[in-house]
Amino acid sequence: MITLAEAMGRFAEQAGLQQLEGAAATALPGVHFFRASRSTPRQPLTYQSGILIMGQGNKIIHLGEQQVAYGPGSYLVVGVPLPLECEAQCSAEEPILGLAVEVDLQRLHDQVARLYPPQSPMAPCRAIECGLSSARLPSDLDSACQRLLTALASPVEAAILGPGLLEEILFRVLTGEQSHVLLELARHDGHYARIARVLGRIHREYAEPLTVESLAGEAHMSVSTFHRAFRQVTRVSPLQYMKQIRLNRARELILREGRGIAEAAALVGYNSPSQFSREYKRHFACNPRGDQAA
Repeated sequence: MITLAEAMGRFAEQAGLQQLEGAAATALPGVHFFRASRSTPRQPLTYQSGILIMGQGNKIIHLGEQQVAYGPGSYLVVGVPLPLECEAQCSAEEPILGLAVEVDLQRLHDQVARLYPPQSPMAPCRAIECGLSSARLPSDLDSACQRLLTALASPVEAAILGPGLLEEILFRVLTGEQSHVLLELARHDGHYARIARVLGRIHREYAEPLTVESLAGEAHMSVSTFHRAFRQVTRVSPLQYMKQIRLNRARELILREGRGIAEAAALVGYNSPSQFSREYKRHFACNPRGDQAA
């Protein structure tokens, strides 16, 4: 049997992604393949929520005081989008290879309802933080990921077999050691799930003038309770979170889409280009003009 890294390398060849630097959508909505051949120092970015499966290469995540390393044959579950810092270790000979699988909330709620019927409810909440931690891929999850990679190489197989394979991957995670993150997402009235819904709004409307009061109201919390719960989940305050999301998105616009500095600033909700440049430099330790010229 081949390794997961070999299966990912084979998929990259079949899909013409041998030179990819970054992430690419696959034939199956909600599934992305990522590859990188250059190591990168610790830098700010945003991790989207989902199941991240690493086949090759190593990454170290810094979230507040927490540090999480994950590498070949491991996975982690990100319950909510998190602005954090990440460093990557790889080479042209052994690039980072991985899969990112979005968690469909309807599919999640359906599986949790079947796993935990009314007569056998979920155990009480572990902790609102849920946190980030990596885990070794169990053999059944490794097998499901390899079969998914095989299906992704064919649009027909992806369309027919893909949904079932995503169901299996979600089931394996829900019954594995990282299950608590997804279970807390499925608790409609839990603080973690409420904060997750608010974070979804922030990511949809990050350029809008959102207020902490309106976000707290959407979470059905007082402002003080909302602040406390928000920081427990994300490690930062609501205002810090919104600022980091806007700046990370602005950097993507400048580096990946070639947008001008003033245009990128306006697109993420800044009215003052000078304020944008100051906060950009403070966040990334470099001037936006430097990134624009890169």
